[in-house]
Amino acid sequence: MSISRTAATFAPPVMEARRWIDGVTFPPERPLINVSQAAPVDPPPQALRQAMADAALMQDDAHLYGPVLGMPALRAGLSAQINTHYRATTTADNVAITSGCNQAFAAAIASLCDEGDEVILPTPWYFNHKMWLDMAGVRSVPLAVGDVMLPDAAAAGALITPKTRAIALVTPNNPAGVEYPADLVRAFYDLARANGIALIVDETYRDFDSRSGPPHTLFQQEGWDETFIHLYSFSKAYRLTGHRVGALVTSPARLAEAEKFLDTVAICPGQIGQYAALWGLQNLGDWVAGERQEILARRAAISDGFAQLADKGWHLLGLGAYFAYVTHPFALSSADLAPLLVKEAGLLCLPGTMFWPEDAPDGRQQLRIAFANLDAAGITELYTRLSALDL
Repeated sequence: MSISRTAATFAPPVMEARRWIDGVTFPPERPLINVSQAAPVDPPPQALRQAMADAALMQDDAHLYGPVLGMPALRAGLSAQINTHYRATTTADNVAITSGCNQAFAAAIASLCDEGDEVILPTPWYFNHKMWLDMAGVRSVPLAVGDVMLPDAAAAGALITPKTRAIALVTPNNPAGVEYPADLVRAFYDLARANGIALIVDETYRDFDSRSGPPHTLFQQEGWDETFIHLYSFSKAYRLTGHRVGALVTSPARLAEAEKFLDTVAICPGQIGQYAALWGLQNLGDWVAGERQEILARRAAISDGFAQLADKGWHLLGLGAYFAYVTHPFALSSADLAPLLVKEAGLLCLPGTMFWPEDAPDGRQQLRIAFANLDAAGITELYTRLSALDL
């Protein structure tokens, strides 16, 4: 008996984890520490909220359908930013604005894949990528990254079959946080180009990359848009998570295919969110730079304080942007440990099993900690609670 496409995949992990806190009381002296989701918990800065209010009051088109591929000024603005950041030569015709970065991925897959096709995903993988491939009838081919949390292009090459349509990378990585070196990303581009498949690179967290200058040279390659598909999100940079504004950057020909998908799913991205993203591009460069420095300071606090856990048998596998990816020293699987941490430590995080195939043993020792919303005192308290565990 056949099952539905939604039944073919698992429940949304973040929503599943939130159910673990139902009915649990957290005393004032030990409030819940929520490191389960990589999303800003604060609203946008006041000036941006004012700009959004002005758009709602003064821009009639903010309440109407807009172009399926997004506001022309925002497409042009993001193209200009990409050209500065990556030393690229994109145009607005390479850019589509989407209802969040997840929709950009879904649109890219719709333009690439037929039922039964394959996409290679490094594991641990970003679970929403796996979920969409399941629901699209596309097979996810796992590419194990090992303890260094970096995928190997030669190993990926061995997985390519006549049904392979793309390789999908995330850098800075979700869940592991690691920043993929430029030569590694280029090796995957060369592999994809040589095999006539696409390389999708989700760069949702690129505004918080610790490196200065272009994180890779893919936009600088001749004919880049025949192979490279770039995904981006305005959500983290401008705290616009609730407004769902992302981007898909590729060839105009592929965007014409993606437009068919986007038109039937959402018709157009939300207009007020697009006005917000455009205002952010034009006015919030210094503010985003400050946000980046704060995230880098919190990343340093995670690294500097980890010796407290290392002495207890924990290992730090990956660190960067919003995430620390760790192994725990306990005998039980992380699938059992993570719900237990809610009650035993007042801590909500995601188990590594949510980022691996069901039969993979690797995730059983792993946890993802989304630390971006913790200040230095919060990180200290996180380590205090974890180091006190006796399970």
